[in-house]
Amino acid sequence: MRRIGVVVNPVAGMGGRVGLKGTDGKVAEARERGAEPRAPDRAREALDALADRADEVALLAAGGRMGADEAAAAGFDPEVVTRPGDETTAADTREAVREFVDRGVDLVLFAGGDGTAVDVAAALDERGSDVPMLGIPAGVKVYSSVFGVSPRDAGRIAATFEAAADREINDIDEDAYRGGEVETELKAVRPVPVADAVQSSKQLGGGSVEGLAEGVAADAEPGTTYVLGPGSTVGAVKAALGFDGSPLGVDVWRDGEVLVRDATEAEILDALGDRNVVVVSPIGGQGFVFGRGNDQISPAVIRRSEVEVVASRAKLDTVGVLRVDTGDEAVDESLRGWRKVRVGRVERRLLQVV
Repeated sequence: MRRIGVVVNPVAGMGGRVGLKGTDGKVAEARERGAEPRAPDRAREALDALADRADEVALLAAGGRMGADEAAAAGFDPEVVTRPGDETTAADTREAVREFVDRGVDLVLFAGGDGTAVDVAAALDERGSDVPMLGIPAGVKVYSSVFGVSPRDAGRIAATFEAAADREINDIDEDAYRGGEVETELKAVRPVPVADAVQSSKQLGGGSVEGLAEGVAADAEPGTTYVLGPGSTVGAVKAALGFDGSPLGVDVWRDGEVLVRDATEAEILDALGDRNVVVVSPIGGQGFVFGRGNDQISPAVIRRSEVEVVASRAKLDTVGVLRVDTGDEAVDESLRGWRKVRVGRVERRLLQVV
């Protein structure tokens, strides 16, 4: 039987409809403006969906309106792990999550926004736990890729998921946001159930490209040769690796050293090692990964290499599918099918190569 810990941030999302763009530090003002609690109803929707599989789950919950009340309303008899006071805080969320881990849950299901996600992740990290987390979207800002697309999706996923994968938790400076600026920060990377109805991170402009570039650099392995294609997106990867690459050319890098700058096909082939990774980004609006502007990365190079495709979410939204035209049908065929495209530090999106 799956053990699920439920915690609700009862004030999450209150600031949205009254124009506060968030509730961090603004609960009293939100109430003065007539804001009504939003998270409890959203949590109830998720738990109603979860109740369809009630005989397959055992529920643990933070006390009162932080989870137990909503669980009882959905027909559960939860094991109550904490007794928060009337004015709940982030510390109450973290306490509940620590209790969940200590009592052996298989998933932490929380209702809130990005701030709540940060609190849940922090408590899991404190315990050194790899227990997955999943969010019921109830905040004003839901930038992180750890939430169900809807509350009911979150409930269904909680009952049925079979695997988890690392995803990003981002939060923004709410004061800057209220002033019209989006300043995001990667707060954590945590296991999240794998499902189509888990939302992607919101597109955050250049920050997203910077995140994926940092991810490629962080994953760079000693002894591996990296063939880095042209364009600004891969240019950000080159910068993250510590060098100023050729913007319209192909550069070859290994173990902190640029082996060839603005390389030809022959120079690339000469520089390849035992393990090689080609990093490319599709052309916006067209979707070509190979065969447009990067012919130096020839079929001969591709046959000896792994391929990593990187792109901002905004760019992927303009292409729909990826395309290849290397001039070698066998190589093209080997590249076709569904491919994971890195769109963040750890996050990837599936896109079809046609």
